[in-house]
Amino acid sequence: MLHPLAFLVSLALTASAANAAELSAPQPLPIVDAIPAPRDIPYPGTMTLAVDATDTARGIFRVTQRIPVPAPGPFTLLYPKWLPGNHAPRGQIEKLAGLTISAGGKTLRWERDPVDMYAFTVDVPAGVGMLDVSFQFLSATSADQGRIVVTSDMMNLQPNSVALYPAGWFTRRIPVQLSVTWPEGWQAAGALRETSRSGTTISYAPVSFETLVDSPFFAGRWFRKIDLGQNVSLNIVADDERFLKIAPLHVEAHQRLVSQAIKLFGSRPFDRYDFLLALTDTMGGIGLEHHRSSENGVNPGYFTEWDAGPGRRNLLPHEFVHAWNGKYRRGADLFTADFRTPMRNSLMWVYEGQTQFWGYVLGARSGLFSKQDTLDALATIAATLDNRPARAWRSLDDTTNDPIITPRAPKGWLSQQRSEDYYNEGMLIWLEVDAILRRETGGRKGMDDFARAFFAGREGDWGVVTYQFDDVVKTLNGVHPWDWRGLLTRRLTEKASSAPLAGFTLAGYRLTYGENPTPFQKDAMKSAKVNDLSFSGGLVVGAAGKLSQVIWGSAAFDAGLTVSDELIGVDDRPYTDDGLKAAIALKAPVKLLVKAGDRMRAVTLNWTGGLRYPRLERLSASDGSLDRLLEPRP
Repeated sequence: MLHPLAFLVSLALTASAANAAELSAPQPLPIVDAIPAPRDIPYPGTMTLAVDATDTARGIFRVTQRIPVPAPGPFTLLYPKWLPGNHAPRGQIEKLAGLTISAGGKTLRWERDPVDMYAFTVDVPAGVGMLDVSFQFLSATSADQGRIVVTSDMMNLQPNSVALYPAGWFTRRIPVQLSVTWPEGWQAAGALRETSRSGTTISYAPVSFETLVDSPFFAGRWFRKIDLGQNVSLNIVADDERFLKIAPLHVEAHQRLVSQAIKLFGSRPFDRYDFLLALTDTMGGIGLEHHRSSENGVNPGYFTEWDAGPGRRNLLPHEFVHAWNGKYRRGADLFTADFRTPMRNSLMWVYEGQTQFWGYVLGARSGLFSKQDTLDALATIAATLDNRPARAWRSLDDTTNDPIITPRAPKGWLSQQRSEDYYNEGMLIWLEVDAILRRETGGRKGMDDFARAFFAGREGDWGVVTYQFDDVVKTLNGVHPWDWRGLLTRRLTEKASSAPLAGFTLAGYRLTYGENPTPFQKDAMKSAKVNDLSFSGGLVVGAAGKLSQVIWGSAAFDAGLTVSDELIGVDDRPYTDDGLKAAIALKAPVKLLVKAGDRMRAVTLNWTGGLRYPRLERLSASDGSLDRLLEPRP
């Protein structure tokens, strides 16, 4: 006989199931993609694009476009969404305002696509052959709105922010002719070349829409252009004229960067190349590659404070390498027909990882970085990755998705989440490949041989040649047969407890730690305005004693510290950076007074390892293959 309580439970469950069966249960509406797919055929006509960039006080760009239309009926215009170099859907559609579309003086109704918010469709009347489009791009006026691109003395005009384009065609098949009205007295630079001028309005040669988006401008009140040779120019804008005082030896270092890169790769994948360099504390920082130019933002004293430390002098070598690696040779799943099609980043460990590798190598070969600063930078990178617990659950290949997963915003627990580690860990892999090549060939071959085989092409060809994983392996085997597929697959997919450091040990160095930071690390901490104790208890302290990072599983983590905690006291004294370092140096637990919001608490940092800063230690008196890798080429 059923127990009364069991009977009641059974009755309740039966009633619940009956009620659930009677709940309303709609079917979802189908998602219909009504936007035409891109076709690799010529677009019928040339768009014109006029940008008024004179409103520097408010950072407003005013845009007018004339767009030929091939036929009456529905016609869709797209705002660039998936941006090259961003590797993600980062088009700032929220800053587009005042959109008006008209034909023959009559305003047409447009409708935003219900699925793709970057698409606008109009019904073109019969007999209409041209659309007139106008809108504003309202650039950020404070950092919480995004990157600042306009100041009272300079601007960064990115064409992807100020242009629409027709859906249904490869962007390389859509011609466009740009004109820009610049502020009075300013000079502008970019990969596009002037064809005519009227007052402060400059017209540029027609190009494809793909090339237009790949051709940004820097413009400014204080401007200097330097010829680096080989059809490469350094175009500099600055917050003030005094920052443009550049010593000849600094120019020579940048000239050596150009010559060393071309010696390395064997050909130029551009007809000309323009470094765009902003010396600024006011415009937002940037490092973004393009085929015939790059956008680079550094501190104002980049030249005038040269001897204070290497600073951001690794930026230009990195972005220049991208002309070969990332723009000319590009991962096949990263190349898309337009800026609406999603990009896939599986080969970013080549695109960015090998660029990071060559950026540091060319920085050393050119003298932009000293050899010792380069070694110290590599030590810091290796130690950071070697102390990243997230390696236990997240393999390197998965980090290639990070540009899409996160908008490059700070992460609360970086060491347990990982970020775009394909940059630096990718570099460690290529260091290992170089060391193996040199070992297996008795020093006759190295990554220089791979670079020339993989990246060299027709001189001046600034098209795109795609590659896949098998192409990388095939080229390595062409340099010297070995199990490259096995090595690369293992490094990309392993969940290892430590970083791949074989590239150092095989090349004559090992990662170790000392009690004092290297000059490179001192400069890096000064520039970032942090007290980096990542390897001395597991915390990084920013301005006003606030923690900017806590290493997962470290002594700081075990003490209950977290990002944004504010350190108030150290061992019964008010907090100072020097006071905390002095307490840690005693190799005894440290008492901390911590503020979080409106609460304070006392914690103990149980770290007794003292101060530890990474460095590379030479394993023998003679030069190893890493030394030879960093030597300039004759």
